[in-house]
Amino acid sequence: MAERRFTPKPGQIDFTNTPRAPVVNCVVRYGDRFLVVKRSAELSTYPGLWNGVSGFLDDGKTPVEKAREEVWEELGLAEEDIVEVRECRTLEIEDAAIQKTWIVHPMLVRVRTDRVRLDWEASEHRWIRPEELESLVCTPGLDRIFRAATGQS
Repeated sequence: MAERRFTPKPGQIDFTNTPRAPVVNCVVRYGDRFLVVKRSAELSTYPGLWNGVSGFLDDGKTPVEKAREEVWEELGLAEEDIVEVRECRTLEIEDAAIQKTWIVHPMLVRVRTDRVRLDWEASEHRWIRPEELESLVCTPGLDRIFRAATGQS
């Protein structure tokens, strides 16, 4: 499968080759379980690793607006499926391997359903308890993001 290259739309910022990049990472909660998605082999960063639903803050939207947009695009969850979107304490996560510092806005997104429709960015998903995260091969700092979003940090 070929890697998809990012092509910015008008008004979007391309953070591909910058040393710092702002993103949202959504910790989606349904009942006592949390959603993780396995990143598609087509993605340029962290293909095949488990992550929350994430996206660059590259178009002037607030973190809450971007979280709602990403949950719709990547999971097919509409406004009526969302109970709450809460922004948590911003984190800096450094990844020396790719020479990037992620400015992560962890977002807790509580939803009314566990039925999702994945787009091309994820190859599979799982609903887990937070303690199950350590058994998965995840993106850098996902454990910190989960702790921030669930009030454990």
